[in-house]
Amino acid sequence: MGIKVLVVDDSSFFRRRVSEIVNQDSELEVIGTATNGAEAVKLAAQLKPQVITMDIEMPVMDGITAVKKIMESSPTPILMFSSLTHDGAKATLDALEAGALDFLPKRFEDIATNKDDAIKLLQQRVKALGRRRMYRPAARPAIQPKVTPTQTRTPSISKPSIGATSTANTAPAAAARRASGPSRASGKQYKALLIGTSTGGPVALQRILTQFPANYPHPILLIQHMPAAFTPAFASRLNGLCKIGVKEAENGEVMRPGHAYLAPGGMQMMVEKSGASGRIKILAGNADMNYKPSVDITFASASKVFSGDSLAVILTGMGADGREGARMLKGVGATIWAQDEASSVVYGMPQAVTAAGISTQSIGLDSMAEAILRESTRG
Repeated sequence: MGIKVLVVDDSSFFRRRVSEIVNQDSELEVIGTATNGAEAVKLAAQLKPQVITMDIEMPVMDGITAVKKIMESSPTPILMFSSLTHDGAKATLDALEAGALDFLPKRFEDIATNKDDAIKLLQQRVKALGRRRMYRPAARPAIQPKVTPTQTRTPSISKPSIGATSTANTAPAAAARRASGPSRASGKQYKALLIGTSTGGPVALQRILTQFPANYPHPILLIQHMPAAFTPAFASRLNGLCKIGVKEAENGEVMRPGHAYLAPGGMQMMVEKSGASGRIKILAGNADMNYKPSVDITFASASKVFSGDSLAVILTGMGADGREGARMLKGVGATIWAQDEASSVVYGMPQAVTAAGISTQSIGLDSMAEAILRESTRG
């Protein structure tokens, strides 16, 4: 029996096209379509699909509102379709925060230059989401937004629990996730924190980085598979939520402690030696590279600059990007960790480094920030 899919879009052409692509794969089956968010909420409860593909802009009820309601009543993995614009990026990030797990550009020519590759990628993403169990993150403390010089008082806000929610996980499983971090720090000295991720990464990065103090003692390099139109909006969102500074990385800037640098979409981010710190180098993405940005490229360059004095973490994501770069880092003595399977949206990238014997710890998302802070900070 195939993975059951509900297709939601107000365009009859797009509903038909997505349905045709999904049904071409013998492991997938479209069991219903909806023309707006309100219909999607109703059909999600009635049909109980294993995956929902969702448009953002629709009449009656938009996709973001529909995602929130579905996560409240019928938690289901949701793949968003969005435009590669600034507004599209913001809306997609809102949808991910509401509970959607992944996204793809709505124009197929933006997914891949080759039509067949675009079709295969869509099918792969739907299957990856359909094979996972829903995951309920632990409750998070309220996030205090960053205070700017023009603000005199900012009220505390409580963000919604990001990521899909479900009661499917048992209490013992939740306890195992909480205990999946290292029991104590190794005592090793570090110069940088490196984090690579893909599918599910925006939610995971937000959850981790919002727990870091403003005086985090090391620079942070973030490599998230994401289109060029999305990385500025994502960096801006993280910067507004986190105590540390977060920005899209720029060519030539010197890395500073307590600041995170997000690799620009469509480009490659490397590190060069610059005095006691590192300097960021941004290069045009090679057309032959599968990932732009690539975790492997950033990690490999970091192995030459920071040697073994770095902590590298591979979070949720499809594929194996990061495995070879992590191998190079481990070869010079760096510490490598991976997110565990239970809390990963797609256990591809973390599994690649774990199965290869490169990572030394598999840590649940609920425990990751605490584990990183314990390992890489002093006092």
